[in-house]
Amino acid sequence: ISQEFEKEYGKDSFEMHEDAIEKGESVLICDDLLATGGSLKAAIGLVERLGGKVNGIACLIELTFLPGREKAKGYDLFTLLKYDSEEVKEKK
Repeated sequence: ISQEFEKEYGKDSFEMHEDAIEKGESVLICDDLLATGGSLKAAIGLVERLGGKVNGIACLIELTFLPGREKAKGYDLFTLLKYDSEEVKEKK
């Protein structure tokens, strides 16, 4: 099965075998970056369409100035690093 999602520059999709998750199986979603939440929402959608239960979401980095966390409402979300500024300052 597949799930499309919006990216900054267009569309993309995730694909998963229909037998990858058993009905009622617990799943932890891991992602490197939480920004707009498009890929996260797609991953949640795939798991749930297959009957799995998302028991947690772990992201390495969260860009807090973007709305990604809104897509994880109702789920246990853990992020290791939070980046809260759009500004990139040059190191001297």
